[in-house]
Amino acid sequence: MSEMFKRVNGTLLLDTSRPALDRAAAIIRGGGLVAFPTETVYGLGAAANDSNAVTKIFLAKGRPADNPLIVHISSPNQLTMVAEDIPDMAYDLAAKFWPGALSLVLKKAESVCAEVSAGLDTVAVRMPDHNTALKLIKLAKVPIAAPSANRSGKPSPTSYRHVLEDLSGRIDAVITDDGCAIGVESTVLDLSSHKPVILRPGGVSREELEDALHLKILVSGHKNRQGVPSSPGMKYRHYSPSAPLILFTGNKKRCEYVTNKIASAFRRKGLKVGVMNCFCGTGKDSFYRSQQIAADLYRDLRKMDLQNVDIIIAQASGNYGIGLAVMNRLRKAATRIIRVC
Repeated sequence: MSEMFKRVNGTLLLDTSRPALDRAAAIIRGGGLVAFPTETVYGLGAAANDSNAVTKIFLAKGRPADNPLIVHISSPNQLTMVAEDIPDMAYDLAAKFWPGALSLVLKKAESVCAEVSAGLDTVAVRMPDHNTALKLIKLAKVPIAAPSANRSGKPSPTSYRHVLEDLSGRIDAVITDDGCAIGVESTVLDLSSHKPVILRPGGVSREELEDALHLKILVSGHKNRQGVPSSPGMKYRHYSPSAPLILFTGNKKRCEYVTNKIASAFRRKGLKVGVMNCFCGTGKDSFYRSQQIAADLYRDLRKMDLQNVDIIIAQASGNYGIGLAVMNRLRKAATRIIRVC
């Protein structure tokens, strides 16, 4: 049978037609890797019950083995396939936010291979709000473990073109369906202890979770009792462009003044400088501004690489709504952070 799909360096480009998605699902069931879109960023998927397949994710990305993955399901009914001792709070949150950008950390079921959770007894799980992702999971007939589909440490991909920049020739296939509207990863909420804690801010805001649960929620980057991170994005430098990034936070007018002076000084030295304005604001009036910044964040970081800048100066502030996730990603990407008063 002749090949009906295009390849780039050996990686299949698959559209969203039924034959293409059937092919992608067969690759997943056969122990291969498929990059697919979600509402947050592109994910790199493998069968969550296949140790060899999940190991391929870490090898393709160059990802440390102690950095756990998130398992994606296509229905809340599949939650019991990947988790045990599920609290009522998890079902309440799933009813409100799934499909959506919320990952819940729960006690892991034995069906999920140890590599997914870096040997922990917990697993992060979510149901993505993207038709292509949901169709793929249903056709694969198995929960799919998937981190972002990029080389480890680089800005996450929000386009299949970004995936190919990082992983062509290293994975079996990529589905060419853009539409990562949120632009930053899911919120990871730990429900494995007596009190819910946000391990990674993301597409569902702290305020939304507090309204749903009627309680205050802490945002934490601590390690658990087993000494390793419980969530992606807690331990290593992430989301980083090739050029060093200096992050300025604080008063907006002072930041703009200082960064303009510093950018001018770098340019006088002959350096090519990229400047990013990521001020999300701090109140409810910042809602739409922060959404747009989040949607464009990784694309703009990757654009800096394409422009071959020598140094990036980012100005940012704001911890309301998705602005908290934007600040988290910029802090992880930065080589230096300067607070301007």
